[in-house]
Amino acid sequence: MSRLARAPHAHRKSYEPGYRPWVAYLYILPALLIYAGFVLWPILDTVRYSFYEWDGFSQPVFAGLANYLGLLGDQVLHIALRNNFLFIAFYTAFPILLALFLTAMLTRREIRGLSFFRAGLFIPYVMSMVVVGVVWRWIYNPAFGPLNQLLKALGLAAWARPWLGDFTLALPAVGVVGTWVQYGFCLVLFVAGVQRIDEALYDAAKIDGADEFQQFRHVTLPGLRSEISVALVTTLISALRIFDLVFVTTRGGPGNQTMVASLWLYRNAFQINRVGYAAAIAVVLTVIIMLVSYAVLSIRLRATSES
Repeated sequence: MSRLARAPHAHRKSYEPGYRPWVAYLYILPALLIYAGFVLWPILDTVRYSFYEWDGFSQPVFAGLANYLGLLGDQVLHIALRNNFLFIAFYTAFPILLALFLTAMLTRREIRGLSFFRAGLFIPYVMSMVVVGVVWRWIYNPAFGPLNQLLKALGLAAWARPWLGDFTLALPAVGVVGTWVQYGFCLVLFVAGVQRIDEALYDAAKIDGADEFQQFRHVTLPGLRSEISVALVTTLISALRIFDLVFVTTRGGPGNQTMVASLWLYRNAFQINRVGYAAAIAVVLTVIIMLVSYAVLSIRLRATSES
């Protein structure tokens, strides 16, 4: 009797989802193998080579922690990391603030062609950074660049500068390009977030006498917490791993005023032939990115739990 009673249950359980979880892993196995071969294995290989002295051609020689100890006294790396953190203002703070301002302008009133504006403002983000760098290098050209030509036409010739060759202005000039690229992504993210906020919250705020700024502060901003955290993490990672824009525009110059960690890594690996040392830089940069991302997400989760 008990065997008969258990039989239907056993038959039904054998077809329940998750009863044979290994079947699901078979579906993701091909993608996992590709990911492991092209991402995980190179990462582990980079960590391994960071403990070796290697020029990329001869036999690697185990060096222990020598490469990491060398990073402590590497003044160029210190300058590069400082510049990376300075770029956070241009890649993270300014784009998010600008995107929030534009979101407030574009979402709380009827605007014809909103999709056109969203697409147009998003274009810089999807453009190749090499193309962006070439275009802005032409704009900043001190001899025939449109920026200096415009200043001269307006009678402001004294303001004309060799923007990418000025020791003081080179980093802000490159940073402005980063802001121009990143704010479109933040804008599209925030506009999408505003569309999911319950309209009843705005109606209640209007009944309480809140003006547009107060509605933005007390309804829009709290409703965009998730989108702002995503934008923070994404733009922070972009600022810390910036390479192609600096490589195309300034090559880290003048001097080392725009040198960044990824460019210093590239020079050590492919110009100085210190592959092991470059691997150590890559490991340290990866750890910094992970710690910064973890800190941002932790702050976000803590703020959510307290609210």
